[in-house]
Amino acid sequence: MLTRYTQGGLTWVDAVAPSPHEVKNLISEFCLDGALEWEITSPSPKPKVELFTGCLYLVLHFPALRAFHQRPEQEIDFIIGRKFLITVRYENIDPLHFFAKTFEVGAVLSDSSAMHGGHLFTAMARSLYRSLTHECDALYRRLDEAEDQIFAGREREMVAHISRLGRILHDFRRALAPHREMLESLEPAGEKLFGAGFAYHVRSALGEEGRARRTLEHLREWLSELQETNNSLLELKQNDIMKNLTIMAFTTFPLTLISSLFAIGAEHTPIVGMRYDFWIIVGFMLSLMLCFFLFFKYKKWL
Repeated sequence: MLTRYTQGGLTWVDAVAPSPHEVKNLISEFCLDGALEWEITSPSPKPKVELFTGCLYLVLHFPALRAFHQRPEQEIDFIIGRKFLITVRYENIDPLHFFAKTFEVGAVLSDSSAMHGGHLFTAMARSLYRSLTHECDALYRRLDEAEDQIFAGREREMVAHISRLGRILHDFRRALAPHREMLESLEPAGEKLFGAGFAYHVRSALGEEGRARRTLEHLREWLSELQETNNSLLELKQNDIMKNLTIMAFTTFPLTLISSLFAIGAEHTPIVGMRYDFWIIVGFMLSLMLCFFLFFKYKKWL
């Protein structure tokens, strides 16, 4: 499906899972290199930057929340020309919808008559990186909630929750890792097509990318600290349980042994057969248990 937006002399074509026929029409309309037809027909496994006659071709993968998408990454192919920008994607990407609304009301470019496709691309890239920062804000809230739950005594339940958050952060950082290299590679290629002033706009996009990357790094450090804290509290709780079980076993084993000895039924078993023999044995066992208890309290094991 193709959606076309126009502002001044600039045209943006947003293609969502385009058919081969739609791709051919784009190649013909904008006089693109024939090699691009194969490039944008199917997803690319890796990001890339290439300079073609009259346009730049850039592939970037943006992080996506797994709760809403099957893949942890969403690919966008950018074809950047003097008076046009073509974006090719294979699924819906919400930040592009928001950018389209902004573009339609003319709030993206100050003077579209003096702008080219490179300006439109860098404005779009900044918008995408800002939306990624907003998604990081949602992760901030989830980590804050996890921290509250950890100190509320729900360490065991938080193990899986923290692991899921760690997976999301890993996917985000992995998808964003090659972006700086791709944008830096775009700068000299773009200068050949758009002139030296294009570098300034690429650096502004790099600034937004850097903010998103630093936010993810801060989240990763916070998650790592939460994971260590949760593991420490969980281990402490497990140690307390094991200590209590050990004390119980150490206390009950001698009592069980004593009761077993008196139950042997030998002919000359002491105490057995005496008056009040049952109460004597019970009293001895209770006294022994009290001694163990006082000893454990003295050692501060209880």
